[in-house]
Amino acid sequence: MIVQTSITDKLTARFSPVHLEVINESNRHHVPPNSETHFKVVIASDAFDSLRLIARHRLVNELLADEFAAGLHALTMHTYTPEEWQALDAIPASPKCKG
Repeated sequence: MIVQTSITDKLTARFSPVHLEVINESNRHHVPPNSETHFKVVIASDAFDSLRLIARHRLVNELLADEFAAGLHALTMHTYTPEEWQALDAIPASPKCKG
């Protein structure tokens, strides 16, 4: 859980989220047991106010550059403002792995 903890800590420190989930989805992919290569992040933060989706994702990707360099392979991101989070009915489901 080293990668998951690192992602959680960095997102918390940078964005002070009102909601954060960091879900290891590696077991849904063709990787060795206990891998930390595929994650889903659900985050709601005031830091995303007035930012387009692509800008939000760029901020997260830049923050996690070290994790990507160290083997993080895939990151599904759902980035919301607190208002968007409150209005949300459900978090989008992750697609099934094709491999």
